[in-house]
Amino acid sequence: MRKIKTAVVGCGKVGDFHAAAYRELENSELVAVCNHNIDRAQAFSQKYGVPAFCSIEEMARATGVEAVSICTPHPAHAEQVVQAARCGLHVMVEKPLASSLQDCDRMLAAVREAGVTGGMLCQRRLYPGSLRIRRAIEQGRLGRPILGSVNMLGWRDMAYYHSDPWRGTWSGEGGGVLVNQAVHQLDLLLWFMGEIEEVYGMWDTLNHPELEVEDTAVTVIRFKSGALGSIVASNSQNPALFGRVRVHGSNGASVGIQTDGGAMFIAGVSSVTEPPLNDLWTVPGEEKLLDEWVREDTELFQSVDATTHFHRLQLGEFLDAVAGGRSPMVPLEDGRRAVELFTAIYRSQRDHRPVRFPLEPENTEDFDGRLPR
Repeated sequence: MRKIKTAVVGCGKVGDFHAAAYRELENSELVAVCNHNIDRAQAFSQKYGVPAFCSIEEMARATGVEAVSICTPHPAHAEQVVQAARCGLHVMVEKPLASSLQDCDRMLAAVREAGVTGGMLCQRRLYPGSLRIRRAIEQGRLGRPILGSVNMLGWRDMAYYHSDPWRGTWSGEGGGVLVNQAVHQLDLLLWFMGEIEEVYGMWDTLNHPELEVEDTAVTVIRFKSGALGSIVASNSQNPALFGRVRVHGSNGASVGIQTDGGAMFIAGVSSVTEPPLNDLWTVPGEEKLLDEWVREDTELFQSVDATTHFHRLQLGEFLDAVAGGRSPMVPLEDGRRAVELFTAIYRSQRDHRPVRFPLEPENTEDFDGRLPR
């Protein structure tokens, strides 16, 4: 197996997950780390025993790196992906892909022009329960999906928002619960249900008065297939409750996964406290399998570090895609779909009407509906 030379851009909490995975994966050779603050990069490099850089271009020239993970705050993703692609580097981008459609399209154009592979980190797709739902849909065991839902009821206190200066601001984060916390569940909903026809959404900041961004959002969706969907997302439940995605089929069968339970995971601060589990399964003839799957997935959770295990799986798959010259499990285009969805919710509230897809970037002063007029 050929080892691909890898590096991490962004030496923060999430970057630590990627660096550790790249050091451990059989198809990876971690060769460098990069951060705009060279002191931070050097401290990070000492931990992993690789050189530190503050320039992607300099890192590419000096190390022969082939693939990089972009682990900076998402408003910085576009510039760094463009730089990496121009250097001929394959890129894996942490969630969310960006905070604006303009930035998404810059990244997609740069990757296409350079002919490199672009992937999006959405490790919850690799949960066994998520894969079961996807297979059931693909095999027609639900008939056709006619209703999908996301319920993400979590908690973030002000200490969380104060932990990094970019958190909780429009300029630094591009949004609140929709952009940073619920984006994993939005990705799963889109993966299960397909393309969107139109969205009607509302959002507000209900119990975090210091924040600029939303802590609560509610959305109704019509998919191109004719199916309906709903999203309820909030950072206002203390203690946190759960993140759930459910799909209901035309044959009456229903399936679901609780992706998150208990205290919500915060990278570099807390660990995953409860195993991700299928919490609903009524596919005809398969109802009795749920208890078995719960046991299997609980045993897996207890045998690995769930905080890093699924990152490592997806990064390994990404490097396999690079080596094989194929598209990765989660291409950058899928990352844009999630940004398109939360952008539509912001625009819907601004315009007081449903928003039809596809969405094109807007060059507006209100940041696609986020800023009050």
